[in-house]
Amino acid sequence: MLAMRVIAGKYRSRPLSAPPGRGTRPTSDRLRETLFNVLAPRIGGAIFLDLYAGSGAVGIEALSRGAQEAIFVEPAASALRTIRANLSALKIHSGYALESTSAAAAVKRLAAQGREANIVFLDPPYEHAEEYELVLGFLGGSCSGLLAEDAIVIAEHAKRYELAEHYGSLHRYRTLLQGDAGLSFYRVE
Repeated sequence: MLAMRVIAGKYRSRPLSAPPGRGTRPTSDRLRETLFNVLAPRIGGAIFLDLYAGSGAVGIEALSRGAQEAIFVEPAASALRTIRANLSALKIHSGYALESTSAAAAVKRLAAQGREANIVFLDPPYEHAEEYELVLGFLGGSCSGLLAEDAIVIAEHAKRYELAEHYGSLHRYRTLLQGDAGLSFYRVE
């Protein structure tokens, strides 16, 4: 099993567990560090939406660095148990919500409730490329109300997989490549 830890902030260096099996692919410590170096000026007080949350490592990193709330979206029961265990081990008892549903369903429901997120991170299984199209399409279209003013959307993807430049009103403004992974950054035009 891949050893993971919180990179920085309140819970710095604390270990994190990953869900059992090969159903999830945790974001590496190195890629999380790169991601949060970019997000540093935006993270304090942010509402952070962690889609396809897996172990919860990305949302927990956001909380550790000062996000106001992390919303973990994960349909797999084993991954949800891991997220709960990681939150419990770190004694995080508030400032988060768990959504046991698909990313698309969560985005639609949260938008319908009038919720807003400052940062949306999505990391579907690489082999499910259709998930990028579906969820980014909702965020750039019928569910764009979920995005607060100046919100950013970040998609982690396989380096070899090129995401579209536009998804409705979302426009890609930056791409970072590291190892076999890529991070594509979007904002509303």
